[in-house]
Amino acid sequence: MSKELLIETHTVNISPTQLTESVNKENGNLLVEGILATAEVKNGNGRYYSKELWNREMDKYKDLIKERRSLGELDHPESSVVNLKNVSHLIREYNWDGDNVMGIIEILPTPSGNILKELIKNGVTVGVSSRGMGSLQDVGGVMEVQDDFELLCWDFVSTPSNPGSFMHEVIKEGKAPIIYDYTKVNKIVTEILCAKGSCPVL
Repeated sequence: MSKELLIETHTVNISPTQLTESVNKENGNLLVEGILATAEVKNGNGRYYSKELWNREMDKYKDLIKERRSLGELDHPESSVVNLKNVSHLIREYNWDGDNVMGIIEILPTPSGNILKELIKNGVTVGVSSRGMGSLQDVGGVMEVQDDFELLCWDFVSTPSNPGSFMHEVIKEGKAPIIYDYTKVNKIVTEILCAKGSCPVL
């Protein structure tokens, strides 16, 4: 079996309060938290990841977190390499909650990170999606991810495939999140680009 690029997506429903209430105290960057991955279930793509597999990969990934190299992009490239010019965020920490890998993500002040931050501020629902390389085996109609799987990163994307997982802004106790209605992504991105003097032709 040959390895292929495996992409799994969770919905991220981030509910902004005041952005100052959910920032990294060291640098002021926005923080969000929620489910990064789920083990032991068939996901929206018909794939199954064992908890043992995710445990192994998260144990390796924690070194990247410690070194602040746990970077991800805005949108999925069809590549097994994280392109630094498209980086929007990094994973700050993770923990297990049952069969869910939970994480805290820091949105970086890069061009892609600034677009992501504006989308979040305006209540846009985005997805967080794992990217990895591995092979699959059909086991009774479920595509089981094999032991050669390698986690690469998590990216933010516009099209969620697993609507049961939600992320939210990290908020201090006593502050209730404000829920915003869904906003059109193209309108916000266009406004951001036009404000910088490079309006796209739509």
